[in-house]
Amino acid sequence: MKYLKYSAGLLLITHLATAQTATDYANTISAADLEKHLRVLAADDMQGRETGTEGQRKAADYIAKQFAAENLQAIVKTDDGKTGYFQPFKLYQKTWGDFYVKADRKTYTYPKDFIVNGLFGVMQEASVETVFAGYGILTDKYNDYAKINIQGKAVVILEGEPKKANGNYVISNSDKASDWSNDESLRKKVTIAKDKGAEQIFIVSAESPEAYRRLVAERSALMGRFNRLSLRPAMEKIGAVGTFLITQDMAAAVLNTTTAKLQSAVAKINKTGKTNSGALKGKISLKAERKDVQLESSNVLGFLEGSDKKDEIVVISSHYDHIGVNPDGQVNNGANDDGSGTVSVIEIAQAFAKAKAEGHGPRRSMLFLTVSGEEKGLLGSEYYTDMSPVLPLEKTVCDLNIDMVGRVDDLHEGKSDNYIYVIGSDKLSSELHQISEDANRKYTMMELDYKYNEPSDPQRIYYRSDHYNFAKHKIPIIFYFNGLHADYHRPGDDVEKINFTLAEKSARLVFYTAWEIVNRENKLVVDSNKP
Repeated sequence: MKYLKYSAGLLLITHLATAQTATDYANTISAADLEKHLRVLAADDMQGRETGTEGQRKAADYIAKQFAAENLQAIVKTDDGKTGYFQPFKLYQKTWGDFYVKADRKTYTYPKDFIVNGLFGVMQEASVETVFAGYGILTDKYNDYAKINIQGKAVVILEGEPKKANGNYVISNSDKASDWSNDESLRKKVTIAKDKGAEQIFIVSAESPEAYRRLVAERSALMGRFNRLSLRPAMEKIGAVGTFLITQDMAAAVLNTTTAKLQSAVAKINKTGKTNSGALKGKISLKAERKDVQLESSNVLGFLEGSDKKDEIVVISSHYDHIGVNPDGQVNNGANDDGSGTVSVIEIAQAFAKAKAEGHGPRRSMLFLTVSGEEKGLLGSEYYTDMSPVLPLEKTVCDLNIDMVGRVDDLHEGKSDNYIYVIGSDKLSSELHQISEDANRKYTMMELDYKYNEPSDPQRIYYRSDHYNFAKHKIPIIFYFNGLHADYHRPGDDVEKINFTLAEKSARLVFYTAWEIVNRENKLVVDSNKP
C-alpha cells in the first residue's frame, strides 16, 4: 500500500514536471517574435509571394534560414546527392499570349481594357459580327432574343435588368428587383447566349475607366484562375467562347457606334420597358492565344528527429505563398493569409528545437512543412502527399495546419478576441479531438469555435487549406483558423491589422497539442470517418 502511494505520488510529480516543461517552451513563442518574422515575410519587397515568382523564392529562403538557425535537419535529397530544405516541384501554367480585341479602329488588350471569364482560345485572329442584345434576358414577358439571331456572332449584354424612371423594375413591375439582378444572373445570361450560338459574349460591367479599375481590383483572384497552375501539363479542351467584362466605352466601340448612341439605346429600353435588341450592330477582330508556361516552385521542410518513437512523424504545416501583385500595381502582402501561419510554424519549430537541445524530447519526429501553391489549388501539399512524400505517409501520425490566425473576423468583431476556429479535429480521430480540447482547457483557455467544422457549412473551409491533402489519406488533422475578413485576398491584408496577442495564443495552443501528441505513449487512433 505504501509502495502504491509512493508510485502515485511519483507519477503526479512527473506529470506536473512535464506540464511545467511544456509551459516553459510554449512561452518562447512570443507576439514580438511573430511580428518580427511577419514584418519580413509580408513586406512589399516580397511582392505578395505569388507561387513561381521571385517573391515566393525570397520567402522560401527566409524560412529555410530560420530552420537552419534552429538546427532543424535538411532532409530533401538534392540532385548532387546531398540534402536541402527545399522540395522543388514543377508547375504548368495555362496563360495568355497575344490577347486583344480590335474594334472601331482601336485595339483593346487584356487585362488593361477587359477582364475575361472562361477557358477559351482563339489562336489566330478572327473577325466576327457583333450585335446589341439588351440585358440578355429571356422570359415569357420580356425577351431580348425575340427578334435577333446571334448564331456565330458576338453579343453585347448589359448587367442587371431594365428599370423604369419611376423606380419600378420592368420584369417584376415593382420596386423590387427580380432574380435577373442577383449574383447568379450573369451565369444565367451567359448560358442563354451560348445556347443560342453566341461566338463571344461581352458584358458591360463598368461605366467608366475608374469603375473598370475597381472591377479589376475586386476580381483579381478571378483573373488568376485563368492563369491557373497545375502539377501536370494541361490536358483540357479549350473552347472558343469567352465572356468579356468591359466598359461602356469599349462596348460602344465593339458595336461600331458612339457611347452616346449606346446610352440612348439603353435609355429607350428602360423608358418603354421593351427590348431594343438588334438596334446596334458592328464588327470586330480578336485573338486570344493560350500558352503553356512551366514554372518552378518549392516547399520548405525542416525536420526534428524524435527519440524512442522517431519513425512516427507529426507534421506542423502552413502555406507561405499568397496572390502577388494586382494589375494596378498594388501588392497583396498576405500578412494574415498565410504569413501568420508561416511565422507560427517558425516559432513552434524554434520551441521544439530548444526543448530537444535541452534534453526534453520530442519522442516522435516532427516535420515543419511550409508549402507553396496553396492559393493555386493546394498544389504544394498535394505534391508532398500525392507525388513525393519525403517521409512515409503510413508513418505520419497527424497534421496540424495553421492558416490565417491572429485577426478577428466579422463574426467575432466586438465580441471576442480569444477564440480560434478548430476544424477537422474529430473527422478521423476521436483521440485527437480530445487532446485538442484538453490542451486548451489546461493551458490556453480559448473559445474553440466549431462553426466551420459542420459539414453543412456553405464555406466548406475543411476542404480549402493544405491539411485536406493529408486528411484524404486518412491522416488525422486539425486546421486552426481565425476566419474571413474584409481584406481577404486584398491589398489591405497587412501586418498592422494583425492581433499578435491572439496569434501568440493560437500558436501556443498548436504547440501544446503537438507536445502531447509527440510525447504520448500510443500513436493516435484513426477511428472515425465523419464528413
